[in-house]
Amino acid sequence: MREKTRVLISALRPNQWIKNLSIFATIIFTGQLFNLSLFCRSFFGFITFCLLSSSSYLFNDMIDAPLDRLHPFKKERPIASGKLSKFLALDAFFLLSFFGLILAFIISLGFFLISLLFFLLHIFYSLCFKKHALLDILSIGASFLLRVVAGEILTSFHVPIWLLLTTLFLALFIASAKRHSEFLRTGEKTRPALARYHEKLLDFYASTFATATFLSYALFTFLEEPPQFSSTLSQFLLANFPHALGRKWMMLTIPFVLAGIMRYGQLIYERAEGEEPEKIITKDKPLLLTILGWGVMVVLIIYVI
Repeated sequence: MREKTRVLISALRPNQWIKNLSIFATIIFTGQLFNLSLFCRSFFGFITFCLLSSSSYLFNDMIDAPLDRLHPFKKERPIASGKLSKFLALDAFFLLSFFGLILAFIISLGFFLISLLFFLLHIFYSLCFKKHALLDILSIGASFLLRVVAGEILTSFHVPIWLLLTTLFLALFIASAKRHSEFLRTGEKTRPALARYHEKLLDFYASTFATATFLSYALFTFLEEPPQFSSTLSQFLLANFPHALGRKWMMLTIPFVLAGIMRYGQLIYERAEGEEPEKIITKDKPLLLTILGWGVMVVLIIYVI
């Protein structure tokens, strides 16, 4: 029983729940991170999306099992390797989907609708969208965008449009890099849609979306004013350096974003590691330090200065 539980948890891909942290973008960038009520709503929204995304991973792996067995890494997935039966995976899929949607409905009707759209997008992605060039990458971008929008619905606050665009372009950049690595490693053998791509086309997508990510974020830092707080530091600056508070301090985070994009590009082109982005983000120390540095700087600028 313990081994079955371990295998089932592995099939849920908890390492990919990091994607659902996008839900917290709204309360972070609107200055509501320490609002206990909104934080709790965002947290339960995060749990909901973890349930729904894990159920979609099970559904995807059940469909992709024959192709996964041809892949050098994916063949070790619980369903493809035979460690997890399709009957147990199907039961877990229905349970996770049911409880995820019920929890979403309990939170609010609006959140239920966006959660249902998120769930259906993933189901149709597994059934259809991933088999078609462009649609597979665009679906991944839409999935990330829905996570941010879900955070807005949960809190009734809105993130700036340039930050939404940054999220979309970053997701498309990561998706393009993932397809590029898959193209070089296994080709269309394990993902038929890759037959309609070309290496140069994927390079073009990756460079285009990387540039768009950087420019969108730079415009966000320049055009949007961070929330103002009456902190001890802000009072000190107001009394002694009054012009300091008028600066676009969020622009100090731009070097972290630029360094992160450059490091990620290095990993996908020099080491061909873009096939598993969640592992890159959590295991590559330079990239992880860059992300942590960006996060700390954002919190300091919004909540301290």
